[in-house]
Amino acid sequence: MKYMSSNEELRKKVIEVLKDIYDPEIPINIYDLGLVYRVEVRNGSVELDITLTSMGCPLALVLPRHIEENVKSKIPEVKEVKVNLVFNPPWTPLKMTEEGRKRFKELYGYDIVEEWTKSYGRK
Repeated sequence: MKYMSSNEELRKKVIEVLKDIYDPEIPINIYDLGLVYRVEVRNGSVELDITLTSMGCPLALVLPRHIEENVKSKIPEVKEVKVNLVFNPPWTPLKMTEEGRKRFKELYGYDIVEEWTKSYGRK
């Protein structure tokens, strides 16, 4: 059995919490939607880089706080959470996980990554 550090274990717990937070317009969790660019855990402190599907998204004002509150309340060993809202690189459907892509196809009847690639290529 492979030994996992406490930072790795905590990172997995953080990702599970992120998978319970959903985009209000696209009913897919923010992790599988590809909005989480970085999850870093060090000694009980968590730092995240997240983005939005568009720069004008009204969630910019509430999503970082919502993430912080959820991580702190659901994972007692987390001492501190910092959420950075970033827009570089911009979000595209290519950032979605396989699970997010599958869920999108179930919801909307088409593969958004295939459509994106037809229109824009792989970027």
